[in-house]
Amino acid sequence: MPDVPIPSREFRRVLGGFASGVTIITAVVDGEPVGMTCQSFFSLSLDPPLIAFSPSLNSTSYPRIRQSGSFAVNILEASQRPLCEQFSRSGTDKWRGVEWRPGVTGSPLLEGALASIDCRLEQELETGDHYLTIGRVLELDSTPGRQPLLFFNGSYEHLSGTRAA
Repeated sequence: MPDVPIPSREFRRVLGGFASGVTIITAVVDGEPVGMTCQSFFSLSLDPPLIAFSPSLNSTSYPRIRQSGSFAVNILEASQRPLCEQFSRSGTDKWRGVEWRPGVTGSPLLEGALASIDCRLEQELETGDHYLTIGRVLELDSTPGRQPLLFFNGSYEHLSGTRAA
């Protein structure tokens, strides 16, 4: 079957209906922290423990993260929308006022994050206009009982507290 062109606007509209958590991917390069907001993140394998995220080929932060050879995925809590927006901007001091501690790889683990997953860069594939970056999980931590920051249909959302049957 031949490929049928899918308009970008329609692709975004349909896939925007899939709620995703929001993360900040962090690393340290030449003694300086680097980070970027990313919502294309998922678990990949239990054995071995692998996760994946998909940064844009145009990202200015990702090449520096790749250079470090390790990174942390910080899953944001609902109240961290300002932090999410701070890390999504290019050409600004993303780290101003940000509290963090180094993980086992030295990658920044953000204070107040819902969870942190410290990884070694395992593999990277160029796929379309993004990379598929795979990390081997070396250490992880979470604070249960709090709400995640979600992105759905082009805006930030929160859970209602009611569970599906």
